[in-house]
Amino acid sequence: MNYNLPSHLSELPVYQKAMDIIMLSRSISTYLNHDLSYLNEDGTEDNDIYFSGDIVQQSSNLAPEIINVERENCKIKKHKHLESLERLTTKLYSNCRRLERSKSNGKDYLPLLRGEIRTFRKLKRHWMLTL
Repeated sequence: MNYNLPSHLSELPVYQKAMDIIMLSRSISTYLNHDLSYLNEDGTEDNDIYFSGDIVQQSSNLAPEIINVERENCKIKKHKHLESLERLTTKLYSNCRRLERSKSNGKDYLPLLRGEIRTFRKLKRHWMLTL
């Protein structure tokens, strides 16, 4: 993706943490997919495999929303992007919790991702005060 990135964006801790979350969620999802891609004994698929894709999609949307907030001049639109960022973070966290109940060995890595999300939330709160 080619964005018109503000020059200071790569230095923002919240943006750097979002990039860390993207990399971590992709790695965890790849690991989980190997365990969850097999069919159950009754021939059905494991529903938890969809949550592994959801964490990748939601984490991949964090950085673009940060970019949108930084580029937006209108306060109302800026708040809409911030609300979207909050929804993404909440859904990402809850999907991690759901995946922790899965039948995969990779679920041991999910507390690490949840810890990164908690750190992201703290950084996001501080960043929002500077806007």
